[in-house]
Amino acid sequence: MIEAAPDLVEIASALLPGTRLDDAFVAPDGNVHRVLLIPGVAAVRVSTRPLAAASMPRRVEVLRRLAAAGLPFQVPEPLTPVTAFGGQTAVAVSWVDGAALPEGVGDPGQIAEVLEAVRSVPLTDAMLEVLDDRAQGPSWSKIIADEILPRLPARWQAEGRRRLDAALALEPVPDALVHGDLSGSNVHWSSDGKLLGVLDWDMAMPGDPAIDAAQMAWHGWENVRRAVSAGTYRRARTWDDLFGVGHVVATMNGRPMTSPDGFVSAIVPWLEDQSRRR
Repeated sequence: MIEAAPDLVEIASALLPGTRLDDAFVAPDGNVHRVLLIPGVAAVRVSTRPLAAASMPRRVEVLRRLAAAGLPFQVPEPLTPVTAFGGQTAVAVSWVDGAALPEGVGDPGQIAEVLEAVRSVPLTDAMLEVLDDRAQGPSWSKIIADEILPRLPARWQAEGRRRLDAALALEPVPDALVHGDLSGSNVHWSSDGKLLGVLDWDMAMPGDPAIDAAQMAWHGWENVRRAVSAGTYRRARTWDDLFGVGHVVATMNGRPMTSPDGFVSAIVPWLEDQSRRR
């Protein structure tokens, strides 16, 4: 795969001079960033969109402050400054050992450990100033009500409104640190089940910790139910029932929806699939 990305190799060599790249490979699914993985050494993240490039310095500062927060697991720490390469922006971050658990695998104790560790990070003023700027833009519910519901197929509009109302009716809870993408390949474990690290904090924000609980349904909803309180489980199911929690989180960054039609094209198949499973 590395032969197909000579620019990534050139950027990695500039950021990490003298580093051997013989074993390097390109990570799959690079939608917002392309990532060159150098096993045991680093991950080189390269922005593919202007907005991602503009937000990279802040995202890197989040990692820096998380690394200083005394977490019981590793986070990718910045190894280099954020650096511009023509129209791209890049940074190298530290390697995190371990591997993700396969979908549906995991136990309640592991899920509870991850959720407790993330939500226990203090939301200090220093942390809040580098997290998302959602307070500066439209609320997630306004984006959904104004931009998404009217674009849904007619058969889903009333049901979409009902699900939005259910999420809005959730009782307020104190904000905690929410990872925002806490599932799959972003959580790394050792071969004997020890939590080693959590990657990709780009969506980190203050919010309802039940959002992260919903994302841990990667390991199975029954495992989540046994890992959290009844109230957290109910909230997690409500967040996920809206449009899938991963889609909902994408509306929570304080920025206007740049492609509502694209968003709808992603959530309608999810709604249809969910309907078939019930």
